[in-house]
Amino acid sequence: MTAASLTDTHGILAIAALAAAVGALAWCGVLARSLRRLRRAQRMVLGDGSRRDVIAHGATLQEAFEALQEYVGDVASRLDGRLEGAEEAIAGAITHRALVRYDAYNELSGAQSVSIALLDDRQSGVVLSCIHHRDQARVYAKQVRDGRSELELSPEEAEAVRVALAGEESVSSTPLASTDGPDAPGA
Repeated sequence: MTAASLTDTHGILAIAALAAAVGALAWCGVLARSLRRLRRAQRMVLGDGSRRDVIAHGATLQEAFEALQEYVGDVASRLDGRLEGAEEAIAGAITHRALVRYDAYNELSGAQSVSIALLDDRQSGVVLSCIHHRDQARVYAKQVRDGRSELELSPEEAEAVRVALAGEESVSSTPLASTDGPDAPGA
């Protein structure tokens, strides 16, 4: 080849083709390097022994996520059921209580008689009264529903219910009303 052949049309086309081939070869090198990086990153996600591609791995992950979501939903619904049962049981537990001490017979015996209110969140339960005298003690029990007793409450028993529902301190050592004998609080 001579210098004149490089400057004619065929020579110029050959040089352009050579430049395009070198550029394409360089571009192929860049793409191959990029593909190696992509495959290395894919092996980090998929592992070395896996023959799956990223799309199949993504589909497997999606299926596992949906199964986990269903399991969590089932567990949450079971926990909601258990929580409702626990809340119902707690509502029936004794949560309001009070103890009122008093001297039932005005004997200056040191306020040995007591009325105890034991109520749940529905304001239902029992009031127990123990009337102490020198030689005897009597115990009375009255049922309370929705904050009211089916039987008339003595002033001390009513005070015990009031204190229990108000959540106040539950000890009172002053007599609320004098009684006229061992059967005064009612049976």
